[in-house]
Amino acid sequence: MHQLDGRQRLFRMTDSDQNQAHANDSDLPISPAAKAHARELERPPESPSAGLLPAPMSIDSVLPNLSEYALVIDARSPHEFADDHIPGAVNLPVVNDEEFAQVGIAYKSDTHAAYLIGAQFALRNIAEHIKELISSFSSDSRILVYCYRGGRRSRAWAAPLQAIGYETDVLTGGWKTYRQAVLAGLDGLPRNFKFRVVAGPTGSGKTLLLAELKRLGEQVLDLEGVAAHRGSVLGAEPGREQPTQKLFDGNIFWMLRQFDPNRLVWIEDESKKIGRLHLPTALYAAMLDAPRVRVSATLDERVALLLGQYRGLVDQPANLVEHLAALKASVGHIEIELWSSLIALGKFDEFVHRLLEHHYDPSYERGYRRELHRARSQLEVQMRPTSSSDITTVAKSLIAGAS
Repeated sequence: MHQLDGRQRLFRMTDSDQNQAHANDSDLPISPAAKAHARELERPPESPSAGLLPAPMSIDSVLPNLSEYALVIDARSPHEFADDHIPGAVNLPVVNDEEFAQVGIAYKSDTHAAYLIGAQFALRNIAEHIKELISSFSSDSRILVYCYRGGRRSRAWAAPLQAIGYETDVLTGGWKTYRQAVLAGLDGLPRNFKFRVVAGPTGSGKTLLLAELKRLGEQVLDLEGVAAHRGSVLGAEPGREQPTQKLFDGNIFWMLRQFDPNRLVWIEDESKKIGRLHLPTALYAAMLDAPRVRVSATLDERVALLLGQYRGLVDQPANLVEHLAALKASVGHIEIELWSSLIALGKFDEFVHRLLEHHYDPSYERGYRRELHRARSQLEVQMRPTSSSDITTVAKSLIAGAS
């Protein structure tokens, strides 16, 4: 039995590891019964003394010093890593999703065989990772390892790294404590900053203005950039998938941590959702209460800007018409049919004019009137969004006025 515990220590994940890894893994070839067996297989040993391990590092110690690590290893499965991970981490799984499924299935009929299979997977995977990546790091490199909660998979990685001679730290509590830090940070951090919200109708150049403010050295929280979405029914960015909610949360948390609370943070006016992602509650509340800059532009300028920004949709008329179907409830089928006809005839200028006048502008004005009473103050600026020099001029004037 003592030998069996040794093999367990080498590759097993905790019960919570397995629950997290496979919460939504319907594609894996493993039945619910096999998953239950696999969870039993991963039950932690009664004694934690599985050998010499590096000193554990708390999340409060890791976050301020993350840049000191030459490598951050996420030892969890690819599925877990894709759902969320510490920024900059590299996924080097001890046992991947498919392999773990095989271990769970084997456990139903032969526990000993399941341990043997799992140990082989773990040893082979770690050896391959060492050969392909770890060997490229110098002997004085400092490495951080984490799994779901700092248990078996972290141990499986930390032992060989330490034996090789690397300075190796294990994150106490693993990804679970990182997620807790993210949620706590998103609840508290927004209260530490002075935000300035850049508002304005669709096509007024808000995103371009924020980019220029950032280029000029200002602190900018680009929510649409983090969300990979422009925040409207046509806002999906071609070739880019939106991140998961957890990754979105983590990236916002990380950006806020880099900001100086003594300086202004510029942010674009957004609704509670960007695409399918929800803004953190405390951040959204802070945005509603912050002073605003309302950017205005002529209708022709806005149309010209949007035709350039949405070129990917314009070049694919069928996809454009399909996207517009989602607006049928708000504008009616007659307007949708008219838009479709204009698109079919290649009259994109006229189509965008009508899209702004009959959908985006009325929607914006409704939201603007609802939230205006909460804003502490508002500055009105006129800008030509197709003119880079005009955008720069406006950005500089805003910086001067805010100082």
